[in-house]
Amino acid sequence: MEVLKEKVEEEEAAEREEAAERAERGEKIMIASEVQKAGTIMTQQMLRDLEKKLSEIEITVPGRDSIISEDTVDTSKLPLSYQSNTPKEEHLLQVADNFSRQYSHLCPDRVPLFLHPLNECKVPKFVSTTLRPTLMPYPELYNWDSCAQFVADFLSMVPLSDPLKPPSYLYSSTTVIKYQKGNCFDFSTLLCSMLIGSGYDAYCVNGYGSQDLCHMDLTREVCPLTVKPKEIVQEKEMAPPKKYSVKPPRDLSSRFEKEQEMKKQEEIRAEEERRLRKEEARLQDLVFDLGDPVRWEYLLLGTDKPYLSVTEEDDSDLNDDDDVENLGKEEEDKSFDMPHSWVEQIEITPEAFETRCPNGKKVIHYKQAKLEKWTPYLNSNGLVCRLSTYRDLECTQILEIKEWYQNRENMLELKHINEITGLVVDYFKPGHPQALRAHSYTSMQPETDRIMEFYEKARVDGLIKREETPKTMTEYYQGRADFLSYRHVNFGPRVKKLALNSAESNPRPMVKITERFFRNSAKPADEDVAERVFLILEERIQLRYHCREDYITASKREFLQRTDVDSKGNKIIMTPDMCVSFEVEPMEYTKKLLYQYEAMMQLKNEEKLSRHQAWESELEVLEILKLLEEEEAAHTLTISIYDTKRNEKSREHREAMERVMHEEHMRQVEAQLDYLAPFLAQLLPGEKLTRGQAVRLKEECLNDFKQRLIDKANLIQARFEKETQELQKKQQWYQENQVTLTAKDEDLYLSYCSQAMFRIHILEQRLNRHKELAPLKYLALEEKLHKDPRLVEFLRGYV
Repeated sequence: MEVLKEKVEEEEAAEREEAAERAERGEKIMIASEVQKAGTIMTQQMLRDLEKKLSEIEITVPGRDSIISEDTVDTSKLPLSYQSNTPKEEHLLQVADNFSRQYSHLCPDRVPLFLHPLNECKVPKFVSTTLRPTLMPYPELYNWDSCAQFVADFLSMVPLSDPLKPPSYLYSSTTVIKYQKGNCFDFSTLLCSMLIGSGYDAYCVNGYGSQDLCHMDLTREVCPLTVKPKEIVQEKEMAPPKKYSVKPPRDLSSRFEKEQEMKKQEEIRAEEERRLRKEEARLQDLVFDLGDPVRWEYLLLGTDKPYLSVTEEDDSDLNDDDDVENLGKEEEDKSFDMPHSWVEQIEITPEAFETRCPNGKKVIHYKQAKLEKWTPYLNSNGLVCRLSTYRDLECTQILEIKEWYQNRENMLELKHINEITGLVVDYFKPGHPQALRAHSYTSMQPETDRIMEFYEKARVDGLIKREETPKTMTEYYQGRADFLSYRHVNFGPRVKKLALNSAESNPRPMVKITERFFRNSAKPADEDVAERVFLILEERIQLRYHCREDYITASKREFLQRTDVDSKGNKIIMTPDMCVSFEVEPMEYTKKLLYQYEAMMQLKNEEKLSRHQAWESELEVLEILKLLEEEEAAHTLTISIYDTKRNEKSREHREAMERVMHEEHMRQVEAQLDYLAPFLAQLLPGEKLTRGQAVRLKEECLNDFKQRLIDKANLIQARFEKETQELQKKQQWYQENQVTLTAKDEDLYLSYCSQAMFRIHILEQRLNRHKELAPLKYLALEEKLHKDPRLVEFLRGYV
């Protein structure tokens, strides 16, 4: 305590000196202002204007600290620990109050300690017992960053009425979760309780912060979603320079400008380092070793923090002194165990955890950006997050929009819209019907600029990317058996001009097809084609082969498809001038016409195949665009089979199964009913059954069943006749008003006739089936009566 007093006295002396300097400066300013005021004379008009301006100023009176009014909290339903204190808690409050009074006496200029605020029942509670460590059943809340993000999204921020003083009320975390709003103290209490429950050594600290921080105002902060991750630049190993390599061009940039730029960067870094050093120097004296009694004062004696370590000599001296002074005395345990938390266990229902934001929506404003969050399934299109980036600080001119989706049936995950260029990029998760990964476009109309990227492992053809323009289409492949890596198709103008042009009804004519292939190590380089060009209009085919190792040139070959005839009128099949080739190492068999002819025939077939594959690619683009438009219009969401609240199909199936089980149970109950009970009730109690009575019971039971069968047949017949008569009346009405009927009336009439004929057909089937089964049911009942144990003795031999 002596060390603490000395430190407090030093701080008070420094504060007095600073106050004296401020007073000196204020006196000089006051004298200058008084001289200035003395030079101006207030007129009546100036006084009236001043009075008018002062009357327009509205002063808002700050309300009560509590963010939840007394009417909203039903204290009668709260547990007893919320409404009263145990003797141990009362003792703890006395200790805290004694410590607070000592602190205020020693440090009168400082803010009083925040030790025992009131709870929602206006009962003072020690601040540390408000924490309720709880381990949540959600793995997402086991990490500190995701847990802090959940608390920030789950609660709505309410600022303190007096930003310079702690609140007089500190509600329990259960009440804060129930109403989903609170001040900074409520945020900290809930987060600290969850972090301690997850195993973190967390503390709540009471202090001062900037206004933006206390009000959760992020309008001066950059949105973290807009910050691009730093790209790790891998240093390329410089190959040793070759003797005859080409020298790089001279660097003509100004060295003076580079030096000036470097100086500016160094000044900025030096300024940042000075600022960091000042902050570090300010915090050097503050040591967070809670076991150091010189720098920290204990409120309760019992603590699990390690004490300040001392040397062995001091330890031996202290032990000797203690042994002399405490000789023959028993040590008394002066520690005090802090009572358990008075707050009930924190519970967050799965619905609240999924909803997260209050009312399912939250808006956060950043610097030149706005972030909107929604709970899953709140929007019918699956939208859960939208980030709008603006060009100006007032957030009036939208630059780009990013939208994140969840649970979309088409696996749409992200939509990136550039409002300036109109470019839209859709990103899909694995599982799309067409294995689509990304789709960049400015219009959903076919034959426009677009780029489609695919999951190549989910496709049979190994397509990675497809780029399309009004005149070209380029495809990139990987992992194909034919080693195809690239296909570029040039289209010409259509000959036929139709109202609706498409690849299916009026395909675009192909002018040129360029294909490239990976190296096939199973073939020699001179026989392995690297690039193949089909010039369709010119009827030429150009081949370029792979280059051999340690060679700088590659073999080339060009075929000319001629349709000329010779002098006798025969079609020319192959001539030496139809194949022009350049070979690095000429071979004899490549000069033969038969080899060239077979190669040209094979290339013709491959040209047909390439044209067909390009046409199929056009059709696939149309199919994908149609599918995307249908998905965007329907935007169906996927629902897990375990989600019994939202899965309509699963719920209907479960209800149907329950209904079938109930009907089966009712049939079993009916089967167990005694069909002779109504007839046996006619006998007197205790009267024995005679043969005549048994025969009469049998006849009455059979007659009653026969009458029920007849009544059922009559009922079905009556319904059949009624439906037939109504249909005839409707047909007669149609014949009378056929001329004046509209198309809608005719559709209604045809619909009615179709339904009526269906009902008549069903009734007719039921009547015929009843006529077939009625005799069988009658005979089955008669046989059952003969076998009944109560009648079998009397009906034996009776026909």
